[in-house]
Order: sequence, then structure tokens, then C-alpha cells
Amino acid sequence: MSCRIKNLIKQSSGDLEAGGSKDTETSAEEWSKTDFPWYEKIKTALQSKFKLQKFRSLQLETVNAAMAGKDIFLVMPTGGGKSLCYQLPAVCSEGFTLVICPLISLMEDQLMVLEQLGISAALLNASSSKEHVKWVHMEMLKKNSQLKLIYVTPEKIAKSKMFMSKLEKAYQAGCLARIAVDEVHCCSQWGHDFRPDYKSLGILKRQFPNTPLIGLTATATNHVLKDAQNILHVQRCITFTASFNRPNLYYEVRHKPSNNEDFIEDIVKTINGRYKGLSGIVYCFSQKDSEQVTVSLQKLGIKAGTYHANMDAKYKTKVHKGWATNQIQVVVATVAFGMGIDKPDVRFVIHHSMSVFKGYNETAPGKRDDQKADCILYYGFGDIFRISSMVVMENVGQEKLYDMVSYCQNMSKCRRVLIAHHFDEVWDSANCNRMCDNCCRENACEKMDITGYCRDIIKILEQADSMSEKLTPLKLIDAWSGKGVSKFRVSEVTPPKHPREELERIIAHLLLQQYLKEDFSFTAFATISYLKVGPKARLLKSEGHVITIEGITNGKSVFKVKPSQSSNSKGSRENAQTGSKTVQEPLVKKSQEHKRPSCGPNLKAKKPKLQAGGNDQPVIID
Repeated sequence: MSCRIKNLIKQSSGDLEAGGSKDTETSAEEWSKTDFPWYEKIKTALQSKFKLQKFRSLQLETVNAAMAGKDIFLVMPTGGGKSLCYQLPAVCSEGFTLVICPLISLMEDQLMVLEQLGISAALLNASSSKEHVKWVHMEMLKKNSQLKLIYVTPEKIAKSKMFMSKLEKAYQAGCLARIAVDEVHCCSQWGHDFRPDYKSLGILKRQFPNTPLIGLTATATNHVLKDAQNILHVQRCITFTASFNRPNLYYEVRHKPSNNEDFIEDIVKTINGRYKGLSGIVYCFSQKDSEQVTVSLQKLGIKAGTYHANMDAKYKTKVHKGWATNQIQVVVATVAFGMGIDKPDVRFVIHHSMSVFKGYNETAPGKRDDQKADCILYYGFGDIFRISSMVVMENVGQEKLYDMVSYCQNMSKCRRVLIAHHFDEVWDSANCNRMCDNCCRENACEKMDITGYCRDIIKILEQADSMSEKLTPLKLIDAWSGKGVSKFRVSEVTPPKHPREELERIIAHLLLQQYLKEDFSFTAFATISYLKVGPKARLLKSEGHVITIEGITNGKSVFKVKPSQSSNSKGSRENAQTGSKTVQEPLVKKSQEHKRPSCGPNLKAKKPKLQAGGNDQPVIID
């Protein structure tokens, strides 16, 4: 081994603090060299075993560091090729690599691919037969075993003493080559997918200190990474971070129709139009939603299958394979169906409802072939409070939810700029190349004065509070609109003459800006979210205080809320008289009017490779 390589390895061991390399750019550049003693071996395996001709961004650097026995954290967007970074070293090393992954679907998918490539790998889970488990345990202790990768869930590490005892024996025999922790952000409560059993993985470095560990994620911020490294007891590591950006993805946020039939029809219209014959995923927030949406899509002729954690393992595998072979066009799933699935021709991901900062990771179609693809997120007012009541017990659940609401509410800033900010990156919107709805928006955004409306809403809430009543978001909008229970209305508040979805947008904006706040009540069966006066409402005591929200303008009309329309505010009435003329048209176009923007990806439908009936026949997987 050359002096340069020895010094590099020594430097990376001694100088790197937990949380990343001391000099990330130099480190990445040094590890990209091709004069390491194992380079020819990994290059040959890449081409002969994995049928790939070249490395993608940061793959060579990560594989070199892994072959050098370093602890590594890799942040790479979904579809960037993270799995190769531990699979290739596993094939080129003696012993086996332990892979810890939270999703059965991802592990099954990788096993299917590895089997096709002729690479020996195994999965251990609750449905594994006794014979299979026994065989894997025996192979773990054989130095000449061909078994190169063993996949388990974090629960296996946390709860199976038998498996831990086998790992100890394998470690002592020198057979445990390395540990790969996929979706490593799940360790941290600051991560969007915190899994309690991930916290138990700290035992691995304590019990097997000489076994290198690689943690992989697509979505971790710097704060989450540092937290995960502490939890896993990784004292020093090399951190490689790829840019979040996927230039082939078109990001779009749509208003979610309140009527479910209209909503499903909008999804079907999109699939049958823009994506006819093309493969995709519809993500749902709950298991119940995924089942109901699947049935609705099937009734309207879409070949769809359900996938969620509580389904029978054989059924899930059947849906997974049916989708992989294009017998099913659309998988309707919860996050149990991971976005690391190795299917090259996924042309769209539709989010049925907003989820807590998961959209950045799961909006990832077209990740293997780099062809243009769509990421569509449906945003509905009711989803805010449905999700909020479910994450209220989490330390940072509401904070992350409001970040996502802010992303959806934004009608002017480039989506990539917003995503970059989440990942602590800086992004120039010019580099988006008009690959998001906001960059494609023909109508300019304009600030609108909603101070008067805020005063009216606070009057309604204060009156309810004086009667010892609480208002849910829906009841608040009804009272503001002059509808619903009469006792909640305030006589001096004039109902605004705007579509309901505009009023919902204003309420959400005031909530984000803390003029309103949520208050939760717990019953035996549910958690209910109410709205109350927020801490910043006191600022309205000043007549000069102004609250604005973004609106859309075009050459013919101004889509905006009337300036300061509070019924008893003299200053507000004057502002309304001197303000620009308004046209009472919706801020957000109806979902049924969606058209493919000229700047978005041009998707051409391929001839569908579907079986079991024509396009108008639903597919029932049993």
C-alpha cells in the first residue's frame, strides 16, 4: 500500500470528528482516486456482477472508504445508488455484510435484484421459516460462505437475543465484515421517520467496535446526522453528502378537492391522461386511506394494488412483483412501500395527502433512468389538523408539519429553493430550469393585505372563548362565512365573499404566522384540534400593523383578497377604499382544471405491458 493511501486512512481515522469530514471537498476528492489496491477488484465486480459500466456521483468515494474499513455516513437522494455503496464492498470482501432496513418492501426488492445478479443474500423476518433461519445462522459462521448480505429490520437487533448471539460469534470468527444502517435518519427524533427500535442499534458499535459501519439516508439534515452518529456511537466518520437535487423531477402542489369523489376523479383523469400506460405510486397517509383509494381507482378502471405494513406478507410480495412486472400500473401505499424500490420506469408519484416532511424523499420517480418524471402533492386544509392531532405527542412533530404546510402554501418561490433550505443547501432558482409549478407560473405573485380579516377572525374566537366554547377549524370558517351555528357568528363581522378554499388558505397562513394557534383536547377515542388566538395577535393592537399573504395576478385580473375588510376598523375601511381594485376570483384554480405546463416534463406513454383484462377492467389481487 502506498504512503499516500496509508496517510489518507490514518488522517481520516485521527482527524475526522463525528458529524463529517474535516474538509469534505478534499476528502471526497482523495477518496475518488483509482490507485487503491482494491480498485481493479471493485471495478471488475461492478461490471461483471452488477452489470454497470461506471460509478455514479460519490459511489466510488464511498466504496473506497468502505473498503478501507472506515465508518461512513452517506447522504444521497433517493435513486442516487446508495445500495451499491455497501453491496459492492460486500461482494469484494470476505465475510458478510449485515444490512439493517426498516422496510420489508425495500429488502425484498433488493433481494430480487441481487438474485437476478447471482449474488447470494438473505432476509430474516417474522415470516422466515425455521429451516431458512437455521441455514442463515450456519452460514454466518462459515469463513468461506458465499452468503454476502443479510437483511434484517431494526426490531431483529432490538428483540432477538438468538440473532445477537450469532452476530457475536460471527464477529469473533472474523466473519462480520461490515454493518450497513439504511434510512439512518430513523435513529433521530429530529428525523421525519423516527423508529424507537433504531435507538437500540447503538449496541452494534459497542459490541462490535472493530466492524466498520455505514449509515445511509436520503433526507437527513446536519442536525439529524449528528444526532444519529451519537445514537449509533460512531466516534469518527467520513461523511459524504450529495446534492438533494434531481434535475429530472418536476415538482407540483395541487389543491385537494374537499369532495372525495371529485378528488379521485382528478387523480384518475391525471393517470389516464398524462400517465396512460406509465408506472407510478400513489402515497396515502394511512392504511385505511390506501385501501379505500385502491378500490376507488379499480372501480374507475385503473390497475391498482394496495401495499401497507399490516397486510399479509404473501399479498404484499404479490403486489410488489405485480407492479415490478407491469401487471399493476399503480401501487397505492403507505410509507411501508419505500422509495428505494429499484424500478427504473416510475414516471409519477402522487401524494394523496400531505405527510410530515416526507415529500422530499418520496417524491422520487424516474430515479433509475433519469428520464423526466412528476412529483404531485395534493394539499388540503383538513389534512393539516388531521395530521397535527396525530403528531401532537412528538417532540418536533408540529414544527415539521408546519414546515410542510409552509411549503405547500408558497405560491412564488422555486420548489427547489424551498427543498434546498430544508437540507441546509443554497439553491439558485435559475437552475430549476422551470421544473416546478412555481417557476412555471405565468401569473406574478403579489402581496395582499388580510389584516382586517385577521381582526374579524380573532373577534369570533374571543366571543367563543367568552362563552366557554371552542371552535374547530371548520366551525371557525363556518362562523366567519356566516354559516353554521348562529351563536358563533359575530354581528359586526361581514362574511367575506370569497371561495372557501381561499378562506382556508388565509386561516392556514395566520396559523403559520402565529396569529392563531392550535389547542388540543383528548377524548377516549380521538384527539381534537381547536383554533385559538395566537401569541402574535397582540400586534394587531397597533393600527399600523399589517398582515399580508401572497396572491396571484395576471394581465386581466387581480386574484387577491380585498385589503383589510374588517367591519369596524376605520383604518381598514380606508385602506380598502384606497387599495387597488379587486376581482373576487379564486387564488387557487380548481383541481379539475389542471393542465400540463409547457415547461414540465414531456412524458410519452409507452405501450402498456399489462395483463388481466383491458384498460377498463379493474384488477383485484387476491
